[in-house]
Amino acid sequence: MARRTGRRPGNLDTRQAILDAARAAFAERGFDGASIRAVAAAAQVDPALVHHYFGSKDRLFLAAVHAPVDPGELLPGVLAGDHAGLGERLVRAFLGVWDSPAGTAAVALLRSAVSNEWTARLLREFLVTQVLRRILDQLDVDPAERPLRGSLVASQLIGLAVLRHVVRLEPVASAAPETLVAAIGPTVQRYLTGDLADVPAG
Repeated sequence: MARRTGRRPGNLDTRQAILDAARAAFAERGFDGASIRAVAAAAQVDPALVHHYFGSKDRLFLAAVHAPVDPGELLPGVLAGDHAGLGERLVRAFLGVWDSPAGTAAVALLRSAVSNEWTARLLREFLVTQVLRRILDQLDVDPAERPLRGSLVASQLIGLAVLRHVVRLEPVASAAPETLVAAIGPTVQRYLTGDLADVPAG
């Protein structure tokens, strides 16, 4: 029989091929630089199949990263309310994810990012495009400061996750969530909306 050529049929192998191609594309080009069409071409499928399995570029990215939660569902609650309480709401929501059953996947992603450069790239893209950008776009801050502000916020949140769930440093590891919200929330708030004049720009 002649060997079949052309595009893959729609099956589980095709879904995995799409995910593999998506991880490579997002890691190499970032979320903004990767496209559904490019992912489909790398996976040798029609772009319609990508939409069939994942719906949208955002959904494809979340699946490729093994994201423990969809920020699109979580962040509206964080952004609701006055900006003065944003830091505390963000830390509270962050702890809510990491301290929940979804936190197991989050810890696995973090551990992998420490030892695997591709996973680290995907995690950076997840934090920047899916979380920090969505928050900072809602704030009246200098666009030139947004990368620094976002990085500082990430340093607090990822540092908290490492100490609480990987290193398990006490008393942070067993502290009540509201204790940590009260302690860390004001620092995150300053990074989001406060004066960064005393923070070196580079």
